[in-house]
Amino acid sequence: MRFLTEVAQWLTSSANWSGPDGIVVRAVSQVELSAAVIGTSILIGVGIGFALGHTRRGGFFAVNAANAARAVPSLALLTLLVTWPIISLKGDGFYASFLALVALAIPPILTNAYVSMRGVDAEVIEAAKAVGMSSWQRFIRVEVPLAAPLAVAGIRTAAVEVVATSTLAAYVTFNDLGDFIFAGLATNDTVESFSGALLVAVLAGLTDLAFLCLYRLVLPVSSRRTASGSRVAAAPDAAIV
Repeated sequence: MRFLTEVAQWLTSSANWSGPDGIVVRAVSQVELSAAVIGTSILIGVGIGFALGHTRRGGFFAVNAANAARAVPSLALLTLLVTWPIISLKGDGFYASFLALVALAIPPILTNAYVSMRGVDAEVIEAAKAVGMSSWQRFIRVEVPLAAPLAVAGIRTAAVEVVATSTLAAYVTFNDLGDFIFAGLATNDTVESFSGALLVAVLAGLTDLAFLCLYRLVLPVSSRRTASGSRVAAAPDAAIV
């Protein structure tokens, strides 16, 4: 109980919220880094995944290569990148962290984008052809809307991973919430380390919630109605139990 009280005092102390090393500034830095990583990873991962899924060519190699890249530990890659002067001397650790996190985020995004595009019902595509749609029209108006929910699910997974892992950026002097964790570990201050980890967990939770809302927005109307109907149908059974 005393430990939790100390954590509450640390989190409510105005000294920890203000200044260039305060919670607000560091949280904003972490959001900016994560947003840049997620945005870039979406452009690369979704672009390649949708293109390969649409053409039905090269997908097996690309997906397996991307998943193999996940075996490289982010901290090891970050440490390697920061040893390159052309990267380490710019951005106070931003560029090294950015590249390491992009390598982490692309595989799940690319995989889900490819699988979602490959999973579009062939009969739907044939029906689109029958009404005279061109390949580009089928891609934009039929395949992308149907593939979007699963693709967003991959983005959601990657986004949470990026936000949680971006704390490692503090290891290469980038000023984010990870600084609280590393500083606490260095001084054996468990309150500061735990508080920093808690802040990161809250930020990751908010990220997950934001992409959950996006996922529901891209669901086809028919799927939303089906899900809503299932909840209504299940209500009486729940009441009986």
